Amino acid sequence: MAAVERDPVTGRQTTGHDWNGIAELDTPIPKVVIFFLVVTFLFSLVWWILMPAWPLITTYTRGALGIDQRTEVEESIEAANAARSIWLSDLAAKDWSQIQADGTLMAKVKETGHRLFGDNCAVCHGASGTGGPGFPDLTDGDWIWGGDPDAIAQTLRVGVNSAAEDTRTSQMPAFGRDGVLDRAQISDVAYYVRSLSDPSLATPETADRIAKGKEVFAANCVSCHGEDARGNVDLGAPNLTDSHWLYGRSANQIVTTIYGGRMGHMPNWGARLAPEEIKILALYVATMGGENQFTGEQSQ
Repeated sequence: MAAVERDPVTGRQTTGHDWNGIAELDTPIPKVVIFFLVVTFLFSLVWWILMPAWPLITTYTRGALGIDQRTEVEESIEAANAARSIWLSDLAAKDWSQIQADGTLMAKVKETGHRLFGDNCAVCHGASGTGGPGFPDLTDGDWIWGGDPDAIAQTLRVGVNSAAEDTRTSQMPAFGRDGVLDRAQISDVAYYVRSLSDPSLATPETADRIAKGKEVFAANCVSCHGEDARGNVDLGAPNLTDSHWLYGRSANQIVTTIYGGRMGHMPNWGARLAPEEIKILALYVATMGGENQFTGEQSQ
């Protein structure tokens, strides 16, 4: 039987292992560690009995307490919906102006509308609604299809060039690609259109060019944009005389639009959102540019 070796400093028995002259002590596990290991095991055992824990082939052990988190979530959702139904019924019963005049109701609209906008609209229009190339800025008070809540709600319901039967339909023809206008005509009408929102382009040196562009515009564009070029909300034709541009206001961008045409798309949210949600979103979007922003201007 091997002799028991002890460390001369601590007096503890060694394991017999020697590491570069350093003996390894045979130190027992501290009792406090064993205590917590036992407590943890007992707690786990009790937890497995009381709570849902063990997966089975087609189900799982339900636990002695019968706690079901899915049921709890469903109950909390039902409670939230019940609380919402109170002010939603009020929202459904009132017209646009009555809702706008109700500060308490509008506070609910803004809170819920912000979430709805973030979940459904922000991916295209941006989190703040300022849009981007090809996606309208909803904060500038300039609208293609009308900016009052009723018009916005209709656009939300049916979309633009969407799959809905009554979708709003809008398309800018490809005047260059389809051979309707030649290169010179496109250049002239593009310059004329730019001059409508930038009077500094109209000089004695450019008068002839603008006159030619105006003739091209009168022959090809007034049916949608109007003789004054201020657009038509019934057709979704934008106002060409203001400073708001959907696809850009530079010479190259306008030429590209005239040459290749434009055809935007917006989903018909009526197929996804409830009527109350459409109403909330319409009110929220209508006020994104400031309180009481219920204008009917158009955007390019």
